[in-house]
Amino acid sequence: MTVGNFPLKGKIAVVTGAGSGINLSFAQLAVQAGARVIVADLRLTADGEKFMKDEGSKAAIFVKCDVTKRADLENLITMSEKELGDVPDVYIAGAGVFEPAWSNFWDDSEDNDYAQVAINVNHPIKLTRIAIKALLRKNKRGVVLVASSLAGFQGTYSAPLYCATKHAVIGFVRSMELLDALEGVKVTAVAPGLVQTPLWTDHPDKMKQFGYTLENSITAEAVAQTMIELVTDGKYGGGTTLECASTGSRPLGTWNVTPPDAAGTKVPPEVIELNLAPIKAITAKERSSKL
Repeated sequence: MTVGNFPLKGKIAVVTGAGSGINLSFAQLAVQAGARVIVADLRLTADGEKFMKDEGSKAAIFVKCDVTKRADLENLITMSEKELGDVPDVYIAGAGVFEPAWSNFWDDSEDNDYAQVAINVNHPIKLTRIAIKALLRKNKRGVVLVASSLAGFQGTYSAPLYCATKHAVIGFVRSMELLDALEGVKVTAVAPGLVQTPLWTDHPDKMKQFGYTLENSITAEAVAQTMIELVTDGKYGGGTTLECASTGSRPLGTWNVTPPDAAGTKVPPEVIELNLAPIKAITAKERSSKL
């Protein structure tokens, strides 16, 4: 039941954070490949407005979306069915923030939850669950792609909350590996390095602090092209995290040390089916019996 090759022609893609940057570039490439796209964001940049003007409602629609609100994420499915006639086939959880002044570890100005966690972690996890339900309801195969970062494989003292959020989503994506084979829904992640987007270029203070230069960064278009490959190429299965940097792309493995093999460190083979049974029961209820 694995997704396999998944060309975008004729597909519907919903892309959060598509008002600018990497995700806008993905939306543009998806339309060029024959997909219809839901551009989901709080607002459009000038480039986003030009894209919407050029493509009109036939290939792309804009839906205002606050990704911290589940109702807004659910509305993306509603709008897709209403305006485009079906639930999306591809879900790009692209919206994210990098240590903004209003939500970071060192300023620590938030009383309870960190908004950065809500945007960078809760949103892609919730969107994935919403996507699974929508796809199973329509008995469709589909792909979810989460925007992570190489920061999810390292620590940075000056950006600990951002690093923690990117570690979190990589762990989540790896946990979704079996969903591809069991339900025909592929969940993946892209992990770029420094990218030429407003997240950096609108903040010269951060560019200076983190040593950002054009020479050590890549374009948003290059990352978007990697995302297209990750969605469409069957050689990338569920659970894949694909690095995207100036040196090229490569899948990033789970262990760079010998995996633990002691009792209590992994699920024994005889327990795996018991482990999966409750989840299979849930997805069986959610999957439409209509073919």
